[in-house]
Amino acid sequence: MSGVLYLIPNTLGEGDADALAAVLPAPVRAQAAALHYYIGENAKTTRAFLKKVGTDRPIQEIEIRELNVNTPAGEVEKLLAPILAGTDAGLVSEAGCPAVADPGALLVRRAHERGVKVVPLVGPSSILLALMASGLNGQSFAFHGYLPVDAAERAKRLRELEQQSRKAKQTQIFIETPYRNRALVDTLIATCAPSTLVCVAVDLTLPEETIASRSVADWKKAPAIDLHKRPAIFLLLAV
Repeated sequence: MSGVLYLIPNTLGEGDADALAAVLPAPVRAQAAALHYYIGENAKTTRAFLKKVGTDRPIQEIEIRELNVNTPAGEVEKLLAPILAGTDAGLVSEAGCPAVADPGALLVRRAHERGVKVVPLVGPSSILLALMASGLNGQSFAFHGYLPVDAAERAKRLRELEQQSRKAKQTQIFIETPYRNRALVDTLIATCAPSTLVCVAVDLTLPEETIASRSVADWKKAPAIDLHKRPAIFLLLAV
């Protein structure tokens, strides 16, 4: 009989065990501490996560394998092998919920195909937290990941998302590499209609958390938010 694949959320930023306890319920931490096989994007950061969790056995005795954007698709079966042999496993992301904007989704898909039980555990999702706090449409929304790096292509894509939002009355959600945050906000303000609502949610769940939701017209008048190398979620709703 195969083991269980537990999807274990991580914090949304660096912090100690107290920071982890603030966003992960005690039963989730207990389950994470009990597992002896882990799959993460990076072995070093996975060990750092486990150190904060406090494991039932020494960390050096816990098997940790990597699954990231550089992992060949054929290697996923090897990651599943211990689970198929009866070992429970934990899938953990670098930040937030595994398998959401995360390479772990392929492992979860393969687990379902092989009849492995998949159990998602409760923890922070920057995408949903931003949507909750935005005041935009939470009944209909779409997440698009990263927008194009090229400035012209980025502006074109934002116009497409704004049109889609206006037509479907749908909130559009996207992210950016932290060092390009300011360029994205500048493009949003320059490209979208004055009435379009834009929310920027930065450092969610962290002490420096900042969430601002305004029309494009008001963004042009308001003081700029410090976005330098800070994890952020961006949302827009054309009204």
